Amino acid sequence: MSPTPPLFSLPEARTRFTKSTREALNSKNIKPLLNTFSQLPGSENEKKCTLDQAFRGVLEEEIINHSSCENVLAIISLAIGGVTEGICTASTPFVLLGDVLDCLPLDQCDTIFTFVERNVATWKSNTFYSAGKNYLLRMCNDLLRRLSKSQNTVFCGRIQLFLARLFPLSEKSGLNLQSQFNLENVTVFNTNEQESTLGQKHTEDREEGMDVEEGEMGDDEAPTTCSIPIDYNLYRKFWSLQDYFRNPVQCYEKISWKTFLKYSEEVLAVFKSYKLDDTQASRKKMEELKTGGEHVYFAKFLTSEKLMDLQLSDSNFRRHILLQYLILFQYLKGQVKFKSSNYVLTDEQSLWIEDTTKSVYQLLSENPPDGERFSKMVEHILNTEENWNSWKNEGCPSFVKERTSDSKPTRAVRKRAAPEDFLGKGPSKKILMGNDELTRLWNLCPDNMEAFILTPREYMPTLEEFFEEAIEQADPENMVESEYKAVNNSNYGWRALRLLARRSPHFFQPTNQQFKSLPEYLENMVIKLAKELPVSRSDECPDVRRDKPVTGDQIEVFANKLGEQWKVLAPYLEMKDSEIRQIECDSEDMKMRAKQLLVAWQDQEGVHATPENLINALNKSGLSDLAESLTNDNETNS
Repeated sequence: MSPTPPLFSLPEARTRFTKSTREALNSKNIKPLLNTFSQLPGSENEKKCTLDQAFRGVLEEEIINHSSCENVLAIISLAIGGVTEGICTASTPFVLLGDVLDCLPLDQCDTIFTFVERNVATWKSNTFYSAGKNYLLRMCNDLLRRLSKSQNTVFCGRIQLFLARLFPLSEKSGLNLQSQFNLENVTVFNTNEQESTLGQKHTEDREEGMDVEEGEMGDDEAPTTCSIPIDYNLYRKFWSLQDYFRNPVQCYEKISWKTFLKYSEEVLAVFKSYKLDDTQASRKKMEELKTGGEHVYFAKFLTSEKLMDLQLSDSNFRRHILLQYLILFQYLKGQVKFKSSNYVLTDEQSLWIEDTTKSVYQLLSENPPDGERFSKMVEHILNTEENWNSWKNEGCPSFVKERTSDSKPTRAVRKRAAPEDFLGKGPSKKILMGNDELTRLWNLCPDNMEAFILTPREYMPTLEEFFEEAIEQADPENMVESEYKAVNNSNYGWRALRLLARRSPHFFQPTNQQFKSLPEYLENMVIKLAKELPVSRSDECPDVRRDKPVTGDQIEVFANKLGEQWKVLAPYLEMKDSEIRQIECDSEDMKMRAKQLLVAWQDQEGVHATPENLINALNKSGLSDLAESLTNDNETNS
């Protein structure tokens, strides 16, 4: 009998691999590991998994003993060599990198990440890419969460550049296909006018002046006095624009657009009337560039009131603001695949954006230094960005085009049929379409244009017909228990999804709301459809009509009547003090304030924003005359 081959022993194999790893580290050669791998009994998978554990064990000891980064990187280099030689799994180097970056402080993580950057060609090779791309992406995201965007800006930028080099251009995880915005980037500034010192500061400067002794300040360093008074009103409007740059979707709302329009016209008027002198405003910057001075940048805007005067005099700061305008206008005018169908500009808005874009480019060209060159460069970059938007709207097709083969397969030549045989003039009176099934379908009806409008072809119900029962069940007044609702029926849900995909714009709109089940999603859609679908019944009584939500025309008419008394009504519409102050800041016209109040109440209440509830609020606030007027108008319209 032949001797029994030795069995694989995990403890023994792990001990030998650990010892061999130490020897390989000391000799900086992978041969000890190769020899041990070939000598040990067992399958390749068993030995690979054991060597993976040995690598992690040695790395753990090095980290506990606070060894230098060179020793840690040597272990990872051994693991890379092991993958190349086929003695450990392809994911091992990435697991070791993740362990190291999780355990070391940020200053040492910088050194480790430098190693990761230098080996980007290794990670992109066929041996490592498939096994390690998700590990590297998770590792980089974990690092970004630990880093401060304001204090570790350079490190964060290195990580983003590494990911751009690692993944191909068509990698959809880095393309922001749904055009989402970074809503967490909030610009904080002083919103309390009582704490502002802007007006007081400028008044004191005008009255007292600045006593500067002769010879203390040269001509080149003389301060440029601002010809436009900077008060708190300008400060607030200027920094309020950052909220629109942060979330451009607000510009599609009527009230927000009017606010944006007003603030923008005032800020751009300041830029036009207070132009920078090329010889004074940029002389120091040109000297710094000639002497090799470093370019200064900030991760966030500095919104201190004391810096407002200096910021308006800074050419780079102006370029930042004007460039934000151009990027915002490009989004508003552009065609984005995932943009809601409701986000459409009016002709008046489009005309204003077109005129303002020309003004912004003119301001950029007048802004020193090299304003004309900078303006043309920005225009070129934004035009190139349009190509990227078109590419994403088309679903990010591959840039690699397959070469067409020169040799085309030869088809067998067959005799052409006579015209009368396939034009319906033959003995069978049939139009031949190439095969039996197409011929049968085509000849089902003699006149095909007439077949298109036949009643049996109209098999798809309307949204109103299909969801009528579900809308009635969703009404709380009907008191239908959840288990008996139609949306809980799986068959009904399947048909509802198919109908929504064909007839409802809400089906393809992106949303941040997460639904745990199909019935929950359908209930949400039913509520939206109930608000939009027309419900017109001839036998409806006036009391029922008073329960309908108020319309835009009703708000317009009643706002003119409410006028200066809007502030009396506001608390009874459950408006907060902060919302009331915001309405006062947005407009000085009383009728406009009244309209803003009613629109905010309508958005807050939704379907419950009915004339009946508005009349009750008017009576509680003591405005009984207006309540009676609204009741008469409502009955007249009914």
